[in-house]
Amino acid sequence: MSATKIPFMAAGWRMPNIWDVAAFVCVIGALVAVGHVAQGTMVPIDAPGATEITLDPWNLPEYALRTTMRMFAALAASLLFTFTYGTAAAKSRRAALVLVPVLDVLQSVPILGFLTFTVVFFMNLFPGQVLGLELASIFAIFTSQAWNMAFSMYQSLKTVPADLAEASVSFHLSGWQKFWKLEVPFATPGLVWNTMMSMSGGWFFVVASEAVSVGDNTWKLPGIGSYVALALEQKDILAVAWAILAMLVVILAYDQLLFRPLVAWSAKFRFETTAGSTASDPWMLRVMRRTRLMKFIGEMVGNAAAYVGGLRLSFRSRPVAETSKQPSRTVDFLWSAFLLVVVALAVWRVVIFASQALVWSDIGEAVGLGLITLVRVVVLMILATLFWVPIGVWLGLRPEWARRAQPIAQFLAAFPANLLFPPFVLFIVYFHLSPDIWLTPLMILGTQWYILFNVVAGAAAFPGDLKEASANFRISGWLWWRKVIIPGIFPYYVTGAITASGGSWNAAIVAEVASWGDTKLQAHGLGAYIADATDKGDMARVVLGVVVMSVFVVLFNRLLWRPMYAYAQRRLTLA
Repeated sequence: MSATKIPFMAAGWRMPNIWDVAAFVCVIGALVAVGHVAQGTMVPIDAPGATEITLDPWNLPEYALRTTMRMFAALAASLLFTFTYGTAAAKSRRAALVLVPVLDVLQSVPILGFLTFTVVFFMNLFPGQVLGLELASIFAIFTSQAWNMAFSMYQSLKTVPADLAEASVSFHLSGWQKFWKLEVPFATPGLVWNTMMSMSGGWFFVVASEAVSVGDNTWKLPGIGSYVALALEQKDILAVAWAILAMLVVILAYDQLLFRPLVAWSAKFRFETTAGSTASDPWMLRVMRRTRLMKFIGEMVGNAAAYVGGLRLSFRSRPVAETSKQPSRTVDFLWSAFLLVVVALAVWRVVIFASQALVWSDIGEAVGLGLITLVRVVVLMILATLFWVPIGVWLGLRPEWARRAQPIAQFLAAFPANLLFPPFVLFIVYFHLSPDIWLTPLMILGTQWYILFNVVAGAAAFPGDLKEASANFRISGWLWWRKVIIPGIFPYYVTGAITASGGSWNAAIVAEVASWGDTKLQAHGLGAYIADATDKGDMARVVLGVVVMSVFVVLFNRLLWRPMYAYAQRRLTLA
């Protein structure tokens, strides 16, 4: 008999108490709500009320529930993608040659681009059913969540400290054991914060994701995003206010019930040799610990996970001597040549498709508009860095204040740019201002929060012993920033900057075109170019705009963020 206990034998049983009754009622209520939403997806598209939206505020609870369920379904898919795609990119050097550039491209492709090419696929899976529209909407939300989380996982796995990796070799951990006992716990704090950011990022594009178009047909799925779109179309400012209130209630609810306990739980995985500052446990976590049945189930699940993670599967971590062996240059050359051929064929297919409706001047126009949007992105990235890095460090080093600011940051990060169209449009029209300048601030809503959340995660994971050492040596002021905290949070900042860069390009689709009723303002830029081509159904120009945007993002990442990322990786792994 193995010394490792079966997980179910390790948990103790105690009779349920009053807290279990309350938890049981909440769980049953949640299951009923999920069943109600699922029932609404199994009806024909032309069924009464299936794709009809009204501005009656009494419908908002159901709309909020349906939007939230779509976002959590997309979040589950994003987690699965993160643990497979992000891990494969970090573990295999040759796979990273493909997966990392593909991830750069995917995060640069706007949600409208995904919807344009994927809706027909999901509609054909369930023809005539609302479920096909729901899957298309969930996939669109997935595209606003997954890339940020995958980059976070990739960054954590690439920056595991060398002494921890050596310790795993000394304990003869297999590859499976090393992943679950070292690498996943090390990545957990940053992944939790990026999961919150991804959830908020889904809200930012919820208006676009709940409007599904095929040809001349457009369906608006019941949800807060569709409610907001209808309110803006009818210039109903009261309905916009009701939508904002519903969003606030939903965000506060899942922050209190899910993310606050997760952040408190993830603090146990901080890498430090001395006790760091921690905040008090949130009320939800304390309630869960008072329950007996839920605590028993939680212990069973935790012990089962520990048992599975501790299994010694057939594959093992390679010894140090083997990992230092130089890779085969011949295999690398053949692999690179294969990738170049595949890329060349893909480019050739795109050229053939676009050349049927485009001329060279169209390409020049798209590139010129891309340069304009690039200037906006660079300026906003600089401003967001200068403003949010100090705030993120301050919050991350003070867990209690980070806990207080958490729901506020989530709400602001989730605030769709569309809800700011009325004041911006009225302000620009009233004062006769240039949309090219004054619509630009709308883009920052999709830029700054990735930087803030990642910097908070980096500062929160900063080892307590290093903070104590810097205090003992009286390091302060600019020297402390340059020698202590910036090197410590640098990998997290670069991860946030990469996703912020892609997020701001995506935000350009929303921010460069603003409308309020019949009044429509449009700034010059690649985002407005893609939005206009999508509205007209001009597939050739949609493809051109998406390709140009992807090229800009990939070049920006390759020339700036990737060298900085490699520098941060060398600094950490060699420390």
